[in-house]
Amino acid sequence: MLILESRRAREMASIVTSYGGVPISAPSMREVPLESNTDAVTAAQTLIDGGFDVVVLLTGVGTRAWLDVADQVCAAREPFVEALRRVRVAVRGPKPLSVLRELGVAAWVTAPEPNTWRDLLAAIDTADAGSMRNAHVAVQEYGASNPELLAALETRGARVTRVPVYQWTLPEDLEPLRAGIRSLADGAVDVALFTTGTQAVHLMQVAESMQMGESTRNALRRVTVASIGPTTSDELRRHGIEPRLDASHPKMGFLVREAAELLSGLDDRS
Repeated sequence: MLILESRRAREMASIVTSYGGVPISAPSMREVPLESNTDAVTAAQTLIDGGFDVVVLLTGVGTRAWLDVADQVCAAREPFVEALRRVRVAVRGPKPLSVLRELGVAAWVTAPEPNTWRDLLAAIDTADAGSMRNAHVAVQEYGASNPELLAALETRGARVTRVPVYQWTLPEDLEPLRAGIRSLADGAVDVALFTTGTQAVHLMQVAESMQMGESTRNALRRVTVASIGPTTSDELRRHGIEPRLDASHPKMGFLVREAAELLSGLDDRS
């Protein structure tokens, strides 16, 4: 099984091994703070000054990063937390919700599983369909911006401010990822596991730099591609790759187990 996970690569490899698989670890991402947190600093001050009506938190890491900006750059951790308590806070999943609980901040809306931005919008609409009209909304971003989410909020009448607090870049050591790409092309991979759409972006970026873009796409069309959920699957489709599996829950354990079960079923029929 090809693993593109970076931060939790060892944990995922251990899960793969527990199901009898052989992990091929090819870390594809490195999380780095933005060199300049100007936008995050400005947004933190705007929040403290009462300039936002709604705050959308998309990731736990991003929520903590924005809090760190308020703490370290603005020296205003407590005013930032107090400001969060005064606005409506919508969260995409359990990780930003966990951060809010640590801070003693109540969430107005939490997206149900599989915790996509579409689920978040649906939850907002259910809670208060008119809540976005003329509302000034801060959207904490992670990695690449999500223009579809921003446009959907604006369609509902919101004035949206993007808050980019960290970004994804390629690993410093690209050789494991290059080796994973070569393993794909050589037919040494049965399953490719994707836990975020950025993994697909980086995999194809490096494959193209190796002049192996088309062969990598063709290889992924032959193997069992397993995705953590709809957002990741959408990114795979943008690259012409149709996942065979969307995990029933957006967790690594479910992804690996269900991929192993799917592969076993395919083997049984061969």
